[in-house]
Amino acid sequence: MGTVSGGTGLTEPQLTHQLTELGIDEGGVLLVHSSLRSLGEVEGGAATVLRALRRVLGPDGTVVVPAFTSDNSSTSNAHMERVRGLSDEARAAFRDNMPPFDPATTPSTDVGILAETTRLHPQSLRSAHPQTSFAALGPHAAKITDDHHPDCLLGESSPLARLYELEAQILLLGVGFNRCTAFHLGEYRVDSPPHRSYRCVVHRDGRRQWWEYDDVALDDSDFGALGAEFEGAGLGAETAVRVGTVGAAQCRVAGFVDAVDFAQGWFPGHRVVGP
Repeated sequence: MGTVSGGTGLTEPQLTHQLTELGIDEGGVLLVHSSLRSLGEVEGGAATVLRALRRVLGPDGTVVVPAFTSDNSSTSNAHMERVRGLSDEARAAFRDNMPPFDPATTPSTDVGILAETTRLHPQSLRSAHPQTSFAALGPHAAKITDDHHPDCLLGESSPLARLYELEAQILLLGVGFNRCTAFHLGEYRVDSPPHRSYRCVVHRDGRRQWWEYDDVALDDSDFGALGAEFEGAGLGAETAVRVGTVGAAQCRVAGFVDAVDFAQGWFPGHRVVGP
């Protein structure tokens, strides 16, 4: 699985071959975190990568991507950075003009062009959480995206739990384990996980309003270390993670269930958990 040289971009057949070599299951469900830039030049860009992924998965396969809107909040790090340095008056004016989340039209943020291209596909479905929605394309799309509770970011009433039930795979396409959202489900499954308040803009009862809810305090700051240990773990006769190259990018494929279960067991020994 080499890169393409001579100034010619990766083609769909080349991407399909390289993705197949990574061990993606035909007919399976695949959660993709990606950096298109890391692949190098691709003929046709993100649309070509999406077609290659769907070709590898086949007609019975489903591709899933994060479609997060982390800036639709007054409690997110993205929002805090955006209003940093503003006066109290300017900060209030900015928040007054933040549009409410609309699953049909609100763009995803900070998840990459491949995720946004998948969200915009005419057959794609999107879950309705105002901060941590997912988009899915394929036969299992409705099962994955339906009934994403608005007070459950990434727990049992989110698409992550449905991906666990479907025994999905995870593809880290040119990104590291610091982007692996599956680990968040492990945060929910430890005993007595810490909670915090979240606040975001929604459209409810016919009007724009701020909505506050309580949920598990998510923390991805140690996901890199967690991922390194997960990658080195042995699962029976096999390693937990398959590593390969697509274009210029190092990529990883792992089982969703394996990742969540490993994280659930890892957190208590590496974090202060509980009251």
